[in-house]
Amino acid sequence: MNTFIFDMDGVIVDSEYTYFKSKSDILHEEGHDVPDSYHYQFMGTTPDFMWQSMKDEFHLPKAVNEYVMEMNRRREEIIQKDGVQLIANVKDLIKRLYQAGFKLGVASASRKEEIIYNLKELGLDTYFSQAVSAEEVPHSKPAPDVFLHTADLLDAASDDCVVIEDTKNGSRAAKAAGMYCIGFANPDYPKQDLSCADEIVTDFREIDAKQFQ
Repeated sequence: MNTFIFDMDGVIVDSEYTYFKSKSDILHEEGHDVPDSYHYQFMGTTPDFMWQSMKDEFHLPKAVNEYVMEMNRRREEIIQKDGVQLIANVKDLIKRLYQAGFKLGVASASRKEEIIYNLKELGLDTYFSQAVSAEEVPHSKPAPDVFLHTADLLDAASDDCVVIEDTKNGSRAAKAAGMYCIGFANPDYPKQDLSCADEIVTDFREIDAKQFQ
């Protein structure tokens, strides 16, 4: 194997809480109170998908794109206040893989501009040859499209790719793409169903690059 593809939210960037809070606050203002656990089902999916699902469930009055824009505005306020938060030990892993000669890419459900911004803010942009958003493919996770497109851009075959994912939808997408999947079960995050991953780690220091060379 010669290629690693990283999810971003929950794998590189500690950002899920910004989605939880912004969505919960918007739903509260529309008269619907939900616990954080309600949002777990949407981890790894696109903003359009999650808001269409919530619009259908709660009969929300506004257009999906209005809710997406409002969520992004609120998330940006949180990020401006807190900064871009890095997941523990992932930067060291990225450096180790890069130095070992692996090709690196990001495949995320987030907006392209947000992926680029986060990588630059964290000083990681020089390590990744490609950064791909699910906006650029027909179907979001759990469909394999974003991983297959990233592999194509990296000139890598599916069976040469290792994907690191932290969600059920993401790990299903990686396996549907025919790639080896490392499930990251962050002990600080809600428990996700990573049963289809080939292996599960709780700390990025557990990943040994030599295992894949």
